[in-house]
Amino acid sequence: MSLLRKRYALAVVAVVLLAGGAAWFHLQTGSAVAALAPSPTPAVAVDVAQVSSRSITDWREYSGRLEAVEQVRIRPLVSGTITKVHFQDGSLVKAGDVLFTIDPRPYQAAVDGAQAELAAAKARKAYAGADLARARRLLDKNAIAKRDFEQKRNASRVAAAQTLAAEAALASAELDLEHTQIVAPVSGRVSRAEVTEGNIVAAGTGAQPLTTLVSVDKMYASFEVDEQSFLSFVNPARKGQGGPASVSMGLSNEQGFPRLGKVASIDNRLDTSSGTIRVRAVFDNADGLLLPGLYARIRLAGGAPRPAVLIEETAIGTDQGKRFVVVVDKQNRTAYREVQLGAVQQGLRVIEAGLSPGERIVVNGLQRIRPGDAVTPETGLAKGEERLAVAGAADDAAPVNDNKTAS
Repeated sequence: MSLLRKRYALAVVAVVLLAGGAAWFHLQTGSAVAALAPSPTPAVAVDVAQVSSRSITDWREYSGRLEAVEQVRIRPLVSGTITKVHFQDGSLVKAGDVLFTIDPRPYQAAVDGAQAELAAAKARKAYAGADLARARRLLDKNAIAKRDFEQKRNASRVAAAQTLAAEAALASAELDLEHTQIVAPVSGRVSRAEVTEGNIVAAGTGAQPLTTLVSVDKMYASFEVDEQSFLSFVNPARKGQGGPASVSMGLSNEQGFPRLGKVASIDNRLDTSSGTIRVRAVFDNADGLLLPGLYARIRLAGGAPRPAVLIEETAIGTDQGKRFVVVVDKQNRTAYREVQLGAVQQGLRVIEAGLSPGERIVVNGLQRIRPGDAVTPETGLAKGEERLAVAGAADDAAPVNDNKTAS
């Protein structure tokens, strides 16, 4: 073999060896890169609900106190000794029931004396009338001086006036006797007896009250309404715009606002120091559980019904004071959406701006996803649509509470 052929053969072998080495290196490095490359992120399973809309009525919530429609401090109108207390402390009484008896004997004696005085006055009137009649007949015959006739006529008039005075004195004595029986002016619940049997009481407005009486069939709830709520709800309803203002109430131990009432009165001025105006609503008290002074939670509705978007509270996130939801598009990818919150009802939040009916939002699992992530919607586990359906069926016409509270 010539030298040239040997060199050629060596060159071919070298090329083959280099090609094989390069292939082996590429294979090895490719495997290493493939091993180091991150695997695709799997889609996160999240609960998704579809946003829906229904008709609501705006509400405001306030704090108030119950007041009796009628409240009476029972005071004696005549002086004397209490001889009988006719009620049990805290019992229910009807209008006209006797509560206290003051010793009637002095007043009965005064009535008897007034009756006697009236009888004497009537006798004097009858005698003076007969004497005047005789004097008139004599005057017609010129058998009596005109001066004597005038005296008899004056005596008759005085006797008539004395009779009227005696009748008035008798009526006053009988009224005092009637006041010895202190009766309930209204039906309601009586307090304890502040003065018991054997004590002497004095008459007049400055006298110590014997007891207090409050009506119970209806009860007022008074609360303060801020200026904006007054202008938005109370004033339009007072003028007949948007329908009458609806009021409901719940006691501190009651769930929700089960008692329905109506606005009874609105104060005639706004308190400039507090920026509020006093409103008073009236409620029936058929069960007798409402007592004056109890704390009351008041919910006041106003304005015409309007459509609103409602979602679950769990679908709302917070980002540096902003509220947002995560929207899922048709490709099951997430997107950040800032929203403006409104009212709350039965765990559902009204969204004033930022969402439209029909969009899908994540209701559970916000902490596991970021904007732009691919997700696997699990509508079967999501409860948002179910809650909306239940709330819509149960409270389709129920107003919504926006949780604005005034003391």
